[in-house]
Amino acid sequence: MSLQVIEAQTGENPVATILIMHGLGADGRDFVPIAEQLVLSAIGPVRFLFPSAPHLPVTINGGHSMPAWYDILGADLVSRQDEAGMRLSQAAMEALIANEKSRGIAASRIVVAGFSQGCAMALMAGLRHTERLAGIAGLSGYLPLADKTGAEGSAANQDVPIFLAHGVRDGVVAMPRALASRDALVALGYPVEWHEYAMEHSVCPQEVSDLEKWLLRVLA
Repeated sequence: MSLQVIEAQTGENPVATILIMHGLGADGRDFVPIAEQLVLSAIGPVRFLFPSAPHLPVTINGGHSMPAWYDILGADLVSRQDEAGMRLSQAAMEALIANEKSRGIAASRIVVAGFSQGCAMALMAGLRHTERLAGIAGLSGYLPLADKTGAEGSAANQDVPIFLAHGVRDGVVAMPRALASRDALVALGYPVEWHEYAMEHSVCPQEVSDLEKWLLRVLA
């Protein structure tokens, strides 16, 4: 899977990379304005990567094609999952991480992040990456293939910092699904920093501020 990727740098010779995956139906431009709100100068220049998912027919959308990291087969998100599509997107994320390493950014200076479906892919790819990452940030999403995470998770990332945030009024990824994902990760021993906000399936200013503080810590 070859992806179109928007790149942005806060300065020359970046010392870290933040890879951000958008949600269903959006594209790489979606989180550029939010990334621009992050003040990360304390850690030095940062490179942001905003890949766009390919257009796929989405079952829950009546089979209509839209940007998607994988198919959504049902509203509950977990009883039937598009594992093949998830694996393809995971491989695409791995290729982006490998390219960053080839440009001189160590895995330990890379954060993978995402919103909604992008959150699911950040968790899937990040937990399975064979080298220790700086962190994984998931907004308004859930843990995909949760029953396989324990067996497939990389030992290198067993202690990777995880930032999870969710809106208590989320009608797309229901709060119980998010809490179940958080609890599954905690049960597997992952260090999860959990945040919840009085919002729907969206991003709020306090969340951006909390994410900024977390990024400053994991990339310090």
